[in-house]
Amino acid sequence: MKSNMEILKSSRHAKLTGDFGESLVLYWLSKYGFECAQVDRTGIDLIARNPHTNEIMGVSVKSRSRNPGKEETYVNIPNDNFKKAEEACKAFGCVSYFAIVIDAADVIRTFLMQMSHLLKLSPMRQRGAGWKMTKAALEKYYADPEIKIFELRSQTVNWWRK
Repeated sequence: MKSNMEILKSSRHAKLTGDFGESLVLYWLSKYGFECAQVDRTGIDLIARNPHTNEIMGVSVKSRSRNPGKEETYVNIPNDNFKKAEEACKAFGCVSYFAIVIDAADVIRTFLMQMSHLLKLSPMRQRGAGWKMTKAALEKYYADPEIKIFELRSQTVNWWRK
C-alpha cells in the first residue's frame, strides 16, 4: 500500500490497537523467556518475570496507530496513568514498566522501560507525559541502554482498492 494512500480505520480500531499492543508485548517477552501473563487490573496490563534479573515487572502498555504522514506524532500518556501503575505494582510487589507500541506506516516500534526512566525522558506536564517520535528522539532512544526496543516491518502487498 502506498504511504500517501489514505487509510480509513474501523470504529473499533483504537480498542483493537490496544489489544494488539498488549498481545505483541506479551508475545515478545514470552519469546525471550519471560514468564508472563496478561492481567485485568487498572494501572497495568501485563506481569512478567525477567529471566535475566529475576525482577517482577508490572507493565502498562500504551498503543497508538498512526496514519501516513503522522508517524512523528508524539504519544501522550495522561498523568493519572503513572499513579495507577504505581498503585498496581505496589499491590503485586513488582517494578513499574511502560511499553509504548506505535504502528507508524511500515514499522511497528515497541519501547519498553521502567516507569522512572520514562518520566526522566518525558516528564509529566499539564496534560501528561509526551513520548516523542521525531527522528532525533528515535536516535536517542536507540542509543539508550535502559530502553529495550523491538520493531516489526510490515508491507501490505495486495489489498482492496476504492
